[in-house]
Amino acid sequence: MCKDEMSSEENAEIYTTEFLNTVSCSGLPSHRLKLKENVHVMLIQNIDRARGLCNGTKLQVVRMGTHVLSCKVLSGKNTGDVVFIHRMTLVPSNSTLLIKFLRRQFPLMVSFAMTINKSQVQTLYFISLYLPRPVFSHGQLYVALLRIKSRSGIKIVIKSKSGGLSSSTSNVVYKEVFQRIRRYI
Repeated sequence: MCKDEMSSEENAEIYTTEFLNTVSCSGLPSHRLKLKENVHVMLIQNIDRARGLCNGTKLQVVRMGTHVLSCKVLSGKNTGDVVFIHRMTLVPSNSTLLIKFLRRQFPLMVSFAMTINKSQVQTLYFISLYLPRPVFSHGQLYVALLRIKSRSGIKIVIKSKSGGLSSSTSNVVYKEVFQRIRRYI
């Protein structure tokens, strides 16, 4: 807990360290972050915009130290650069708790998957798309499929309305967009 919050004995009894370690908030890494060399991670804080170290930047852990990680940038204009990520003191701003607390941790989370929007600056060799329903916006399916280098690296799982697997999906297009364009032509 933050020092001003610890002055209350009531808070110290209710919000134990063990309890605070279980709290999960947006923008705050897990209490226990398990990393190993070569794992892909994503930044969850803006660190240095000029060097491309922004929220959502994909990195690969090259070497690990106690307080610093050496990482290779995998996305953005600085792809290939080696950067150092240090532990930071993070305070959640949207916590549902009535107290302020802080967590000293690397501002990273292991990256197992990414959304279509986060993939826009990526070039990938293998891609798996899971589509439980039709792609929700015009051009999203195109953006997702454009990230891949070769057709052999694509795997798509599409669910049908009945819950089984399907071999096709619709790319949702809002016809209102085309009606507005016709007025100007």
